[in-house]
Amino acid sequence: MSIFLQLITLLALVMFANTFQFNLNLALNHRGGLQSQRLHSSLATETTTTSLDELKFKIVQLGAALDRGQAYNPTSGSYYSGTMAEAKTLIESLPSKPPTSISDMDGEWELVLSTVPHGIFRSSPFFMAIQDAFSYAENTTAFGEDKANLFFKLHELQTCSWGVSKVGRVAQRFDSTTSVMSSEFDTSIFSLTVIPILGWFKLLPTFGGCVVTVSKYTLSDDMSDVEFTVDYTTSRPVEGLQGLGEWIWKVKVPVGAVWRLLPWNKGREAKGSVKNVFCDEQFRVVQDTDGEFFVYTRPVVPRPLEL
Repeated sequence: MSIFLQLITLLALVMFANTFQFNLNLALNHRGGLQSQRLHSSLATETTTTSLDELKFKIVQLGAALDRGQAYNPTSGSYYSGTMAEAKTLIESLPSKPPTSISDMDGEWELVLSTVPHGIFRSSPFFMAIQDAFSYAENTTAFGEDKANLFFKLHELQTCSWGVSKVGRVAQRFDSTTSVMSSEFDTSIFSLTVIPILGWFKLLPTFGGCVVTVSKYTLSDDMSDVEFTVDYTTSRPVEGLQGLGEWIWKVKVPVGAVWRLLPWNKGREAKGSVKNVFCDEQFRVVQDTDGEFFVYTRPVVPRPLEL
């Protein structure tokens, strides 16, 4: 009888152990499934972030390869056109992400890539206002070419040929408290002037500075469009670059006031606009009215500006 009771007790213990193990496995599997789901979700988020960061890195890398876009010059030829096409494709694959607040654009931004032909100086509101003004002409083409692009091509040829001038740093600053946008580009004059073939020394001294165009700006309700009105243009010294004299830094050219007086502008203001394609804490992309892109990042070496 005692043996029978022992067998019954042993059987009960075995059944209890099996039941306990089954419930334990079930609980562990459920917990493991939740952890797997969380891990998968985490990996998906990380992959998305990594993909976006990788995309931005490639765009910046192409900006370096293309000298911010200056290496591709359709006037000279179609070389680098494939690289520029790849840059445009990458930019267009960015998710649409306009700023969520007007203050998101505040601060300093440096240009790292532009897809526009004929000069990265075209990021300036002054030149965008010229581009906009040509759109009001009775005939917007000349010699089979868009008048605005023809103007920029001639401007580039006249100012950049034979080392007459070079464009350096290009940047923008926004201040949402005053609605003021400052657009800057450094320029050096006579940086590479020599007698062709025979020259072994510079003919003229190098000088220059930072050209600053100050504008008022507004954003659309959905933050996707930026419209600006040019006020004036001035200049500031650049450390290590000789200027024309102290007097030049005090000159303010009233572009906005003069613009309205020009007969072909018919009283219109010096206006322009861009579309916010992408904007986060460190990376910003805008598109002009011709569909060309300007890519900006926060500067590694910020530079103060006093107006």
